[in-house]
Amino acid sequence: MHKFDNRLAASGEAELLYSGGDYLVRKPGAFVRCAVTGKPIRLENLRYWSVTRQEAYVSPEAALEAEIQQRQAGE
Repeated sequence: MHKFDNRLAASGEAELLYSGGDYLVRKPGAFVRCAVTGKPIRLENLRYWSVTRQEAYVSPEAALEAEIQQRQAGE
């Protein structure tokens, strides 16, 4: 998991590039937004994301909802 150092954190929304087990910071910030709920997720609490969709999720339930929405849109 990506280590996060609060002392170096910028304020505002970060931009990340999500990969298999980690992420890269494109633009420093303190949080990202959940793609489903819009809720802010502090980087130190970020656990769920989609590499394919390059989206962050606040919970496993939100990640599942995104998957369901994508499948329905593909039908």
